[in-house]
Amino acid sequence: MAHKRCFEALDRSLKDIRNKNEVMGGATVLLTGDFRQTLPVIPRGSRADEVKACIKASYLWPLIEQLSLKKNMRVHLGGDVTAGKFSELLLKIGNGDFPELDGKLVITKDLGLVVTTLQELIVQIYPDIADIKNKSMDWLCERAILTPKNDRAAVINEIILKSLKGTEMEYKSIDMVLKTDDAVHYPVEFLNALNPPGFPAHELVLKVGAPIMLLRNLHPPKLCNGNRLCVKALQNNVIAATIITGCAQGESTFIPRIPLLSSNYPFEFKRLQFPIKVSFAMTINKSQGQSLKIAGIDLSDDCFTHGQFYVACSRVSSPTSLVILAPNRRTTNVVYKEVL
Repeated sequence: MAHKRCFEALDRSLKDIRNKNEVMGGATVLLTGDFRQTLPVIPRGSRADEVKACIKASYLWPLIEQLSLKKNMRVHLGGDVTAGKFSELLLKIGNGDFPELDGKLVITKDLGLVVTTLQELIVQIYPDIADIKNKSMDWLCERAILTPKNDRAAVINEIILKSLKGTEMEYKSIDMVLKTDDAVHYPVEFLNALNPPGFPAHELVLKVGAPIMLLRNLHPPKLCNGNRLCVKALQNNVIAATIITGCAQGESTFIPRIPLLSSNYPFEFKRLQFPIKVSFAMTINKSQGQSLKIAGIDLSDDCFTHGQFYVACSRVSSPTSLVILAPNRRTTNVVYKEVL
């Protein structure tokens, strides 16, 4: 689901390195993906921009031999008797064939348990959350609440964190501009209020036992962007945590503050902060590629881009593992037919 220019740059590089004018320099390259899932993200882009950024719009696409996988292995390995029907529903959602009314999908009980309030959703996904210290790592890593937008995920994380027993620890970042002349125009208070995508918040509130997610690669392959951990101790300058997902599951590690640079604004600034965020809830895009035993989908905000609802539903293997917060029992789901 990368931008087409990434593949085109790889093609040019391999031709140069291997000194061959063949496609990919004569090397065999295996690409995997599902066009029902989210397409490349184009900031402030339109529908046409996303389609244009897809590899299907590249000069490489006619040269690619396509091999299709027919079986949903996540559903197949779940072993549920309803897996076959659930798999068919997922394909209908991904292909844009699911029943809809006034441009919005109508969520039925065949898809999962539908609730109407956020509190119901939290209780279904995180029962007895107040005693999280007594929960196992498997209990934490097998469940999550998914939502389309970062702002909503932050609200849910704050609500759940407040319900945990224990003392809060607040970490404030150190923000500064890189150019001395910009310091006059952009005071520290303004920098503290900024929240660039992929950045930790200025005020990071944590409790022991809370699950967190890494936002940067610290020590690949053990500590990578997207890995989830469980907080074990909170010190002034370091956080002790146990890795609960990835190849180093079960290992203990320490997370330091690191400098993070942003170029999303007319000026450049640096934030010194722990590269983490609380992960009771995460965005649908961030969950892509993960498997969960229990997933909740918060549809208080509409899905706003191609494949988001399909990705969220396909994180689990059966409808009994899916809980959907749909105040009106409907959600938008954009499917770009020209891509599929």
